[in-house]
Amino acid sequence: MPKLSGCMQGDVEGSKEDHVPLGLAGKKGRGGFRATMFVYGLVALDSMGFVANMVSLVLYFMGVMHFDIPTSANTLTNLMGSTFLLTVLGGFISDAYLNRLHTVLLFGFLEIMALVLITIQAHAKNMHPPACGKASCVEGGIEYMLYFSLGLLALGSGGVRGALPALGADQFNEKDPEEARALASYFNWMTLSTVVGAVVGVTGIVNLSMFHGWWKGFLVSTVGTFIGFVILAAGKPFYHLRQPGDSPLIRIAQVFALAIRNRRLPLPKVEELYEISDKETIAYEEKLEHTEQFRFLDKAAILPEGTQPAPWKVCSVTQVEEVKILTRMLPILGSTIIMNTCLAQLQTFSVQQGNDMYRKIGKHDFPAPSVPVIPLVFMVILIPAYEFFFVPFARKFTGHPAGITQLQRVGVGLVLSAVSMAVAGLVEVKRRDQALKGHLISLFWLSFQYGIFGIADMFTLVGLLDFFYKEAPSSMKSLSTSFTWLSLSFGYFLSTVFVNLINAVTKRITPSRQGWLHGQLLDYNNLNLFYWFLAILSCLNFVLYLYSASWYKYKPDDTESNNKPKAKDSDEGLLLAKESSGAKTDEEESEQNAANRNEEESAQETDDAEAKAPSSEQSNGTK
Repeated sequence: MPKLSGCMQGDVEGSKEDHVPLGLAGKKGRGGFRATMFVYGLVALDSMGFVANMVSLVLYFMGVMHFDIPTSANTLTNLMGSTFLLTVLGGFISDAYLNRLHTVLLFGFLEIMALVLITIQAHAKNMHPPACGKASCVEGGIEYMLYFSLGLLALGSGGVRGALPALGADQFNEKDPEEARALASYFNWMTLSTVVGAVVGVTGIVNLSMFHGWWKGFLVSTVGTFIGFVILAAGKPFYHLRQPGDSPLIRIAQVFALAIRNRRLPLPKVEELYEISDKETIAYEEKLEHTEQFRFLDKAAILPEGTQPAPWKVCSVTQVEEVKILTRMLPILGSTIIMNTCLAQLQTFSVQQGNDMYRKIGKHDFPAPSVPVIPLVFMVILIPAYEFFFVPFARKFTGHPAGITQLQRVGVGLVLSAVSMAVAGLVEVKRRDQALKGHLISLFWLSFQYGIFGIADMFTLVGLLDFFYKEAPSSMKSLSTSFTWLSLSFGYFLSTVFVNLINAVTKRITPSRQGWLHGQLLDYNNLNLFYWFLAILSCLNFVLYLYSASWYKYKPDDTESNNKPKAKDSDEGLLLAKESSGAKTDEEESEQNAANRNEEESAQETDDAEAKAPSSEQSNGTK
């Protein structure tokens, strides 16, 4: 089989140490949970301000910028959608041009600059528009300042989230079964760090913003985020840093371009397709086995006779399989979008609901954006319980390092999100009916929908991050991980589309000629019908997800591939051997050992002199 050279090898620049497999790098004082502690520090401090702003900005837009209800909701969902869409940019840059640490620090600088601008505008009274009774009252310099700072915030926050999860995951070697379990735990602890920071944000920062001035809340967010990036930078000596390689988007484009160019050529046998040799692969780069799905892409691996291998002339089987993996992920990505559309409602309309409810606890006025603290506290308890009790228990039955598969976790979250929207509709009926009678029900009625969705998010977010990182090819880890945030982005944008579409349609068919969601008073809206619409849509989406998940074929484990450990790499070989043996149960291992002993005894009876040497070698090999 011909050898591949150039960019098709997946060349990676860097020192010799950078090419050491991740499991061995940890023995040199790098990687592992000691390194991820710095990541957790940034996640907690950044989430403190990010989540606080995510749940309270809709009130800032209404009270300070004088937007009406749908404009406030759409401005926030567009901001969040842009933020998570730009995670793809952060993932792309960290895969192709900068290492993940430098990518995070670069976009972190932009995020801090955006928070500074937002703080300045919130503090300067002359940068606040007067009330005008229109959908939006911002114009001129005020408008430019507002949207420039929000755009910069989306760019910075999105780029950070596109590279940060993969930076922490790089500290574990997923080929080692012990570190594979640690990798699953890493995503759980990262989510816990997010939740802990969010608890502080939705209580302390939200209270500060609403009762002592918005600019003070933004200032605390800015300082906390800055300290988080300082902590992350301080951990550089402990990180194992993957150096950037070929652009993943170029590798994808090469496969599709060549598959189209060779579309009229007959498909040869699998063994005749073009592939790189073992000598041309870098130690931690994986060589992927051929799969039968999307066979038309295999035509990109046809090398015409008399043609020398070169970029844009032929792709390797491994490169084609990388594209197949990403293609198989797309239905999973698409079937989680509706759930994130539901999430957008909890950060917009549910906050607006809470603002019209009874918010007193004794003499203390509890701000509506702080209601998410209830499910967040549940998650602080549930995530460690899941990690320490459920995962070990489930692992005994499933043998999976994370207890249950990533796609099973996502499925649980999708079901709970539909339940959350159904409950939200019931709560809104009670709130509106009592409000029209002159009575206000307690703000804590919202805790039902928030609590159910909080548990849903715990399952789905962690499951998706783990799924997209583990299933991704080595050269596309950041880009693939950003698919989780891409789902969030599409969910937020879809929320804006749904709000506008529902208003446009219902305005024509309702007797009052008013849309379900209009004006500035929720009491005369039909928000409950919008919630139930999303609940029904979530149920239909779950059926689609079941089909997509059952159709998806997991990437084969490294031990099942043709990549054999090299004799001189004894430590790496032990790691691979451990993973292979770890797939057997204790009963199977004891039966195998008994069979081996019987074979040894039979061999000794037939030829005692010849059996001693192999028996000794086998005994040493099983220790």
